[in-house]
Amino acid sequence: MNSTGRRLRIDHLQSGGIITNYYCTSRCRHCLYACGPEWEKKYIDEKTARENLRAIKEFGCSSIHVGGGEPFLDVDGLARVLHLAWEEDVHIEYVETNSSWYRDLDSTADILAALAKTGLSTILISISPFHNEHIPFYKVRGTIEACRIAKVSPLLWMSDLCRDIEGFDEHIPHSLSEYSARFGVDYLRRIPFRYWIHLGGRALGTFENVFDMKDTEYLLSTSRRGCSELMETGHFHVDLFGNYIPGLCAGLSIRREDLGTEILPDRYPFISSLFTSGINGFLKIAVENYGFKPRELYLSKCHLCVDIRRFLVLEKHVRSFELQPEFHYSNLV
Repeated sequence: MNSTGRRLRIDHLQSGGIITNYYCTSRCRHCLYACGPEWEKKYIDEKTARENLRAIKEFGCSSIHVGGGEPFLDVDGLARVLHLAWEEDVHIEYVETNSSWYRDLDSTADILAALAKTGLSTILISISPFHNEHIPFYKVRGTIEACRIAKVSPLLWMSDLCRDIEGFDEHIPHSLSEYSARFGVDYLRRIPFRYWIHLGGRALGTFENVFDMKDTEYLLSTSRRGCSELMETGHFHVDLFGNYIPGLCAGLSIRREDLGTEILPDRYPFISSLFTSGINGFLKIAVENYGFKPRELYLSKCHLCVDIRRFLVLEKHVRSFELQPEFHYSNLV
């Protein structure tokens, strides 16, 4: 048990979404879920989508978003998810996109109009220098205009960053180094204060040389409690493999069928350890059972946790449904 005397149990979901695919044409350096072109071009199937939707609704959430990867890379698959959501009486708040699939105005408007008939009302359009490293901005502009034609609402995330991007040639991608050259060497350091970025996933490698690192012993001494973040259901995801991702802990997974039951140590030794004794307990398991040696410095306890998990999967070849999807770990760097 953790310090509150309770075991981990996910029996109510607040707000979240379905991950339809991890495959993405971009490999953004801030991506929490380590998506990219190296992933298998696998999209959520009808059975998994329906079971995910039913589980989400069963545990109290009737309104979700759809994300990836890039959901629009399989338009038929996306239409199927939207239709299933309608059948299961689950409202789709928005579908996320990076606009990489944009070809021309007419075809994009046609795709959006067709999806609107299956329940698409809003798309969240990602806008950032991280995306612009891979996606020319004219595609973003075109997708926004196509929304107007198709009568689908565009939700720009984040519109404030358009001012930075508009200063460059919109027909080609631009590297982060170009942004630093134009806006100052501290540009990357300032981005998280303008654009929400969770320091997990691929963002850890991107920002570990940007923000001050902390001594590992200090992190351990200030992180004595269990990881209550595992209980967070305000931004949950269930993916195409039937994995429930606790909190924002990408790469950790609870099987969808185990929602609503106690997460016990014999079935979930790693997650149980994190919940009951925090990073100290998880590190002890990694050191004593697997020979893990922590670095001297990390950004946070979460950084250390990801380093341990990556070591277990990639170096010790641990195969556990708690550390899923495995391909997440080989795509972190």
